[in-house]
Amino acid sequence: MSTLPPPISDQPVLKLSNVESAYGPIKAIRGVSLQVRRGEIATVLGSNGAGKTTILKTISGIIDPRKGSVEFKGQDITARDPAHIVQEGLSHVPEGREVFPLLSVHDNLLMGAFTRSDRDGVAKDIATVYGYFPILKERATQDAGLLSGGQQQMLAISRALMADPDLILLDEPSLGLSPKLTKEIFEIVVRINRERGTTILLVEQNANMALNASDYGYVLENGRIVMEDTCANLREKDDIKEFYLGMKEDGVRGERRWKKKKTWR
Repeated sequence: MSTLPPPISDQPVLKLSNVESAYGPIKAIRGVSLQVRRGEIATVLGSNGAGKTTILKTISGIIDPRKGSVEFKGQDITARDPAHIVQEGLSHVPEGREVFPLLSVHDNLLMGAFTRSDRDGVAKDIATVYGYFPILKERATQDAGLLSGGQQQMLAISRALMADPDLILLDEPSLGLSPKLTKEIFEIVVRINRERGTTILLVEQNANMALNASDYGYVLENGRIVMEDTCANLREKDDIKEFYLGMKEDGVRGERRWKKKKTWR
């Protein structure tokens, strides 16, 4: 049997068109348009406060956009109830993990599967996530609030997988973690995508890890998409090297030149 990853489809599983969201009078994202193709890992890069988390919250229905539309699997889910969006096959791993601290690891996983009725499939997926993260199996009966930060991140990702989603929104998985744990979690994220064909939209400040793990990338500055390309191409762009990868070259001016080449509509 072939071990090649499922091919990436040309059809988008997620599409944002000219989306604008705000917190009161403050616009957090401005005219954001992006898409994620089925089977790929897409990433949104940007500094703290650029609007990355707001994009994910708008997609999953936590924040209603003031303008624009969000399509998931060809259906308009703009401002739909988050519970409906989850049932449609979209899982959101929030920034800061947010596990259920007083529930056991095992019960947290079952909470992730609350939309499912296939008990055999749920049991199989629990075994699968324990294979990805063996420490969770060792701590299965322990309260999730007693896990380390890295273990809670593993649990949050696993809980999202338990819904058997078509798309996972993954918000800052490296936040507060050591370089070693960050590397381990990103390797598992790539495995999940390659082995299960799960589509992933990742937002991350660690540009090096994100670009190496992802297929396609968007750069967000002050709530706007200012650059997009394949991650292979983004890694080679001088501005990305200087401002996101810390690889300043001789003669490069201290100005983000590509901010003058805005690509949104």
